[in-house]
Amino acid sequence: MADKVAVKLDGIVKRFGGFVAVYEMNLEIREGEFVTFLGPSGCGKTTTLRMVAGLLDPSNGDILVHDKRVNDLPIHKRNLGLVFQNYALFPHKSIFDNVAFGLKYRDVSKEELKKRVTDALELVQLPHTADRYPAQLSGGQQQRVALARAIVIQPEVLLLDEPLSALDANLRENMRVELKRIQDQLGITTIFVTHDQAEALAMSDRIVVMSDGRVEQVGSPQEVYTSPSSLFVAQFLGNSNILSGRLDSKNGALSVYVDGLDSIQVDPKQLKDFRDGDSVALVIRAEKLTLGEAKQDEDHATQLTGHVDAVDYQGQAARYFVTAGGHSLQAFNQIDQQPVKEGTDVHIRIRARDCVLLEPEA
Repeated sequence: MADKVAVKLDGIVKRFGGFVAVYEMNLEIREGEFVTFLGPSGCGKTTTLRMVAGLLDPSNGDILVHDKRVNDLPIHKRNLGLVFQNYALFPHKSIFDNVAFGLKYRDVSKEELKKRVTDALELVQLPHTADRYPAQLSGGQQQRVALARAIVIQPEVLLLDEPLSALDANLRENMRVELKRIQDQLGITTIFVTHDQAEALAMSDRIVVMSDGRVEQVGSPQEVYTSPSSLFVAQFLGNSNILSGRLDSKNGALSVYVDGLDSIQVDPKQLKDFRDGDSVALVIRAEKLTLGEAKQDEDHATQLTGHVDAVDYQGQAARYFVTAGGHSLQAFNQIDQQPVKEGTDVHIRIRARDCVLLEPEA
């Protein structure tokens, strides 16, 4: 991937009256990169996308596309491709005319227009639909047409605002793969907005996790998932067990004392800026907490005894709700044939390397 910066957000702020929707956001997106803005409703992700698109003006800061400041450029002069949740297709126009719409306002010959529309429909695997109308297509096909219309103008940046959220679960997964395939094939810089963590983890080169108008963390999917920088990120991405405890560091070993559970061993690399005796939040992903028989301690693992209160069977895996030492925990484990039964007493194993230390909530 090239190091050239395609989009730069330099101190972007957006206010609506006295309400601050986006706080001084700084971000560089590289050429050809797929970057996802991820967060709950109202976190500022769509507002940020709309500022890049030119649908909203920033209150402060600069937006640069390929080193060109675009704050004062209207949307039709930014050469950006837009795909929205509701597709926004013209019901009275054919699929060909829907896709060609953006080209009719550009200096493109009829021959070139026809070729680019045909190529765009080929790319989204809908070459046979040119003479049809939106109402004759499925939701997934309409979404592909919207994508073809966005890319036919050969935009500098592709902006996608929750484009898959109106689709059913299976179609959504298929479109996720198709969308990433097309983006890879074109090598186009893409900004994708979603509240769906699975989409973000599966598709992104980098994820920008947002909360209350602020950037919580920026990193690769693996970085934000395995090494969350805040409790918000740990809780929003995946299922995490979060325990309050006190740090105990002796003889090169590191552990966290948790009331009711005694000490849980932690990788010494997690010490970071903490000191002996500090209060900490101990984060353990649900899939890293395993249930089964007691084993020899070969991985610096803490072994606890718990009780299975409930089982959420999911086919190849099960989510267990377990009580241990007065604490409610979740374990998400793959299963061979039968899940552990509700009401069973179990051993819980926690490897030191699977524990993450964060600052406790204020």
